[in-house]
Amino acid sequence: MFDLIPFGRNERNLFNYLDNVERSFWDGSISNMAQFRCDVQDKGDSYLLEAELPGFEREDIGIDLDGTTLVITARHSSESGEKDKDGNYLRRERKFGSFSRSFDVSGVDTEHIRAAYKNGVLELTLPKQAAQVPQARRIEIAGE
Repeated sequence: MFDLIPFGRNERNLFNYLDNVERSFWDGSISNMAQFRCDVQDKGDSYLLEAELPGFEREDIGIDLDGTTLVITARHSSESGEKDKDGNYLRRERKFGSFSRSFDVSGVDTEHIRAAYKNGVLELTLPKQAAQVPQARRIEIAGE
Protein backbone atom coordinates (compact mmCIF):
# COMPACT_ATOMS: atom_id res chain seq x y z
CA MET A 1 0.00 0.00 0.00
CA PHE A 2 2.53 2.63 1.11
CA ASP A 3 5.56 0.46 0.34
CA LEU A 4 6.23 -0.18 4.03
CA ILE A 5 8.77 -2.86 4.82
CA PRO A 6 9.03 -3.64 8.53
CA PHE A 7 12.57 -3.78 9.92
CA GLY A 8 14.02 -3.06 6.51
CA ARG A 9 15.40 -0.17 4.56
CA ASN A 10 13.12 1.59 2.12
CA GLU A 11 15.31 2.35 -0.90
CA ARG A 12 12.73 4.71 -2.46
CA ASN A 13 13.20 7.27 0.32
CA LEU A 14 14.80 10.57 -0.81
CA PHE A 15 17.14 10.65 2.19
CA ASN A 16 18.40 7.14 1.43
CA TYR A 17 19.00 8.20 -2.15
CA LEU A 18 21.08 11.18 -1.00
CA ASP A 19 23.02 8.97 1.44
CA ASN A 20 23.85 6.59 -1.41
CA VAL A 21 25.01 9.50 -3.60
CA GLU A 22 27.32 10.70 -0.83
CA ARG A 23 28.61 7.17 -0.21
CA SER A 24 29.35 6.63 -3.90
CA PHE A 25 31.00 10.07 -4.20
CA TRP A 26 33.40 9.40 -1.32
CA ASP A 27 33.75 5.72 -2.30
CA GLY A 28 33.35 4.61 1.31
CA SER A 29 36.47 6.49 2.41
CA ILE A 30 34.65 8.51 5.08
CA SER A 31 34.66 5.56 7.45
CA ASN A 32 38.37 5.00 6.75
CA MET A 33 39.17 8.60 7.67
CA ALA A 34 37.81 8.20 11.21
CA GLN A 35 40.67 5.94 12.29
CA PHE A 36 44.35 5.49 11.65
CA ARG A 37 46.07 2.21 10.93
CA CYS A 38 47.65 0.28 13.79
CA ASP A 39 49.71 -2.90 13.97
CA VAL A 40 50.25 -4.84 17.21
CA GLN A 41 53.08 -7.37 17.47
CA ASP A 42 53.76 -9.81 20.31
CA LYS A 43 57.47 -9.52 21.13
CA GLY A 44 57.47 -12.14 23.90
CA ASP A 45 57.84 -10.03 27.04
CA SER A 46 56.06 -7.00 25.51
CA TYR A 47 53.73 -5.84 22.76
CA LEU A 48 54.78 -3.37 20.07
CA LEU A 49 51.98 -1.10 18.85
CA GLU A 50 52.75 0.87 15.70
CA ALA A 51 50.31 3.61 14.69
CA GLU A 52 50.63 5.30 11.30
CA LEU A 53 50.21 9.06 11.77
CA PRO A 54 51.87 10.74 8.77
CA GLY A 55 51.69 14.51 8.62
CA PHE A 56 51.24 14.96 12.36
CA GLU A 57 53.68 16.73 14.62
CA ARG A 58 54.65 15.22 17.97
CA GLU A 59 52.67 17.99 19.71
CA ASP A 60 49.50 16.97 17.81
CA ILE A 61 49.47 13.47 19.36
CA GLY A 62 48.09 12.59 22.77
CA ILE A 63 48.35 9.28 24.62
CA ASP A 64 46.04 8.89 27.63
CA LEU A 65 45.60 6.02 30.02
CA ASP A 66 42.28 5.64 31.86
CA GLY A 67 42.32 2.51 33.99
CA THR A 68 42.88 -0.33 31.53
CA THR A 69 42.05 1.71 28.42
CA LEU A 70 44.79 3.36 26.37
CA VAL A 71 43.57 6.12 24.05
CA ILE A 72 45.68 7.55 21.21
CA THR A 73 44.41 10.86 19.84
CA ALA A 74 45.79 12.91 16.96
CA ARG A 75 44.52 16.38 16.09
CA HIS A 76 45.45 18.29 12.99
CA SER A 77 44.59 21.76 11.76
CA SER A 78 46.03 23.81 8.95
CA GLU A 79 45.16 26.99 7.16
CA SER A 80 46.35 28.25 3.79
CA GLY A 81 45.39 31.13 1.57
CA GLU A 82 46.39 33.37 -1.29
CA LYS A 83 45.88 37.13 -1.28
CA ASP A 84 45.88 39.66 -4.04
CA LYS A 85 47.94 42.88 -3.91
CA ASP A 86 45.22 44.59 -1.82
CA GLY A 87 45.23 41.85 0.82
CA ASN A 88 41.91 40.31 -0.23
CA TYR A 89 41.67 36.55 -0.32
CA LEU A 90 41.46 34.86 -3.68
CA ARG A 91 41.36 31.47 -2.07
CA ARG A 92 41.50 30.37 1.56
CA GLU A 93 41.29 26.81 2.83
CA ARG A 94 41.16 25.28 6.29
CA LYS A 95 41.49 21.65 7.29
CA PHE A 96 40.68 20.24 10.71
CA GLY A 97 40.68 16.64 11.79
CA SER A 98 40.68 14.56 14.91
CA PHE A 99 41.42 10.86 15.06
CA SER A 100 41.18 8.52 18.02
CA ARG A 101 41.73 4.82 18.77
CA SER A 102 41.22 2.95 22.07
CA PHE A 103 42.98 -0.21 23.23
CA ASP A 104 42.41 -2.56 26.15
CA VAL A 105 45.68 -2.82 28.10
CA SER A 106 44.49 -4.99 30.98
CA GLY A 107 47.46 -7.40 30.63
CA VAL A 108 50.06 -4.63 30.35
CA ASP A 109 52.41 -3.16 32.96
CA THR A 110 51.11 0.38 32.47
CA GLU A 111 53.83 1.97 34.64
CA HIS A 112 56.52 1.10 32.08
CA ILE A 113 54.89 1.99 28.74
CA ARG A 114 57.32 3.79 26.41
CA ALA A 115 56.43 5.87 23.33
CA ALA A 116 58.48 7.17 20.39
CA TYR A 117 57.43 9.04 17.25
CA LYS A 118 59.60 8.94 14.15
CA ASN A 119 58.89 9.35 10.42
CA GLY A 120 55.12 9.46 10.88
CA VAL A 121 54.95 6.26 12.94
CA LEU A 122 54.10 6.24 16.65
CA GLU A 123 55.66 3.24 18.41
CA LEU A 124 54.43 2.16 21.83
CA THR A 125 56.25 -0.53 23.76
CA LEU A 126 53.77 -2.16 26.12
CA PRO A 127 55.51 -4.52 28.57
CA LYS A 128 53.44 -7.49 29.67
CA GLN A 129 52.57 -7.92 33.32
CA ALA A 130 54.53 -10.57 35.17
CA ALA A 131 52.61 -13.81 35.38
CA GLN A 132 51.02 -14.30 38.76
CA VAL A 133 51.95 -17.78 39.95
CA PRO A 134 49.66 -18.90 42.76
CA GLN A 135 51.52 -19.85 45.89
CA ALA A 136 51.27 -23.41 47.11
CA ARG A 137 50.14 -23.82 50.68
CA ARG A 138 48.58 -26.41 52.94
CA ILE A 139 45.12 -25.81 54.35
CA GLU A 140 44.65 -27.10 57.86
CA ILE A 141 41.45 -28.90 58.79
CA ALA A 142 39.74 -27.33 61.78
CA GLY A 143 38.82 -29.63 64.64
CA GLU A 144 35.45 -29.85 66.34
